[in-house]
Amino acid sequence: MKRLAIIGGGAWGTALARVAARAGARVMLWARDPAVVAAINERRENPFYLPGIALDPTIAATTDAAIALAGAEAVLLVVPAQFVRGVLARLAPLLPEGLPLLSCAKGIEAESLQTMSEIAAEIAPSSPIAVLSGPSFAAEAAQGLPTAVTIASRDPGLARAFVAVLGGGRFRPYSSPDPIGAEIGGAVKNVLAIACGIVEGKSLGNNARAGLITRGLAEMVRLGLAKGARPETFRGLSGLGDLVLTCTAMQSRNYALGAALGRGASLATALGSRRSVVEGIATAAAVVRLAARLHIDMPISAAVDGVLHRGTAIDMMIDELLSRPYRSE
Repeated sequence: MKRLAIIGGGAWGTALARVAARAGARVMLWARDPAVVAAINERRENPFYLPGIALDPTIAATTDAAIALAGAEAVLLVVPAQFVRGVLARLAPLLPEGLPLLSCAKGIEAESLQTMSEIAAEIAPSSPIAVLSGPSFAAEAAQGLPTAVTIASRDPGLARAFVAVLGGGRFRPYSSPDPIGAEIGGAVKNVLAIACGIVEGKSLGNNARAGLITRGLAEMVRLGLAKGARPETFRGLSGLGDLVLTCTAMQSRNYALGAALGRGASLATALGSRRSVVEGIATAAAVVRLAARLHIDMPISAAVDGVLHRGTAIDMMIDELLSRPYRSE
């Protein structure tokens, strides 16, 4: 895998292009926005999503999916979770038989309640699939700051192959046999980060945030086990690691959104004119519906969904969580 197609010209797609280039791969990045493509090709920068970070000369960009896939030995899908199905359906006729896919989106599809690997198996069944997840802010990975992630696949050889093509320098991937666990961790942590951001915005203190992270992890594990994930996955980078990062740093879009809501902003105002998708908004509703289907109790996730989508007042949400019956851990 020395020729990669990266589908998605946002911050994470651009960062992974730089990670791959540093590791020795040649990268063709597909983006739908001609301005992004022109900036990458002409200025060696993505000023819209990753400003100030110079891109390697081995990275090229295009708006033509056929050109992006020509000669590619693997594909990285780095588009927002709710767009994966549409983008992959567009790509499917162009994918050579057996071309490996690495899903890098974190979320659960709102309509089908499927994870990204489940969508890929449905639309591109001949392509082996792996999942990349873990605590990784795009700007830090692009800058070469130390970053550790999980690459998970039911095919251990495929996971190792992606580790080899992306690993190097200060970007350290660990392989895992549990893609569903990695995906559930990556999806649920965004919902919990909104909750922790609300704690920050309401000045409820560090005790409250620690409690939310811990009880949120229990929700994540319950949902993951119901989906067939391995419990040890949630003690790793794509579980606890990603949860801690996203729930403690304003650099997280989900945490920042929650903080704005906690300070009294409306959802529309909190989103403002931001270009990047806040994955936890759609995922909150999807997680709650999936939990109901699987008969899983996820009160924190349900509370976030209530605030985002059902008009629940934040103070009422807090009171409801704190007045739940006492129980054992």
